[in-house]
Amino acid sequence: MKLELEGKIALITGAARGIGKGIALVLAEKGADIVINDKKMNFEGEALATQIKAMGRQTMLIEADVSSEAEVKKMFTLIKNQFGRLDILVNNAGTSQPKDIFESSLEDWKYIIDTNLTSCFLCSKEAMELMAHQRYGRIINISSVVGERGALFGHVHYAATKSGMLGMTKTLARTGAPLGITVNAVAPGIIETELLFKTHGAEGVEKLSTSIPLGLGKPRSIGLAVSYLAGEGGNYITGSVLDVNGGMNMR
Repeated sequence: MKLELEGKIALITGAARGIGKGIALVLAEKGADIVINDKKMNFEGEALATQIKAMGRQTMLIEADVSSEAEVKKMFTLIKNQFGRLDILVNNAGTSQPKDIFESSLEDWKYIIDTNLTSCFLCSKEAMELMAHQRYGRIINISSVVGERGALFGHVHYAATKSGMLGMTKTLARTGAPLGITVNAVAPGIIETELLFKTHGAEGVEKLSTSIPLGLGKPRSIGLAVSYLAGEGGNYITGSVLDVNGGMNMR
């Protein structure tokens, strides 16, 4: 029996750990070959590639800073040379800092904007050029619940990028529709990752978890949402935001 995403090529940015890793594993389970991108590729990326190869999928590891136009162009050249196409782009790369507006410098602001939002623009631009030629493509942007309701404890630059991704998603959806490209976003709630504990601390994470009806989420849940949008279920969905937040934010 053919798997739903068999024969598809998927690029996940920031994929070596956390939510990106969860997405990569689910897409591989569904049959896709996976391009694993991370800014610094280490044993985590290699371990993920080994897991994906064990499923019988092809993998490609690309170390690239996706906030750099030159590095993004180089990454897409490598993908074109290896596979000749790209079917799914997941703009997942992102980070934050435990700072509010009083603590944040202009340098902090620019760093988070570049890492989270400029990367989304650069990768989407390259991907849409490829996908337009194919007349097919799926772009899924990993936003956040804070993009809809604001961050609870500062993180003004992070919230701004995640809101920006939602505006970009709707705009690119209109651009991509006549070209056979759908563009959607997933807005995770509080997901149990290394970054969460790094930015909020164990005590902060515990405090957050008590306010969520379904408790902390897992990276796999985000992967399943992405695979839905990338698969047949997402054929007639574009410009939408899929909330995966355990009831933290009900709209």
